Amino acid sequence: MIIIVALIFILRAMTRMVNTATAEKPKDNAPYPVATDRQISSRVLLGSEGRVVIEHGGQRYLLRQTHAGKLILTK
Repeated sequence: MIIIVALIFILRAMTRMVNTATAEKPKDNAPYPVATDRQISSRVLLGSEGRVVIEHGGQRYLLRQTHAGKLILTK
């Protein structure tokens, strides 16, 4: 019984260690902003029209602001 409890304790500690180790180092292509990312105001980007066409990889995308203030990117 003591061995089983000790094994459970060790496994829980190891799981916490793995989770901590993987969370410490953000990837370069992280989907969330980091302090070193360039930043631009949506007002500047969208202009008075509230929309802008973005060319990427030979494709054109429309980024626009909705009436509710959300941003939508469409192809």
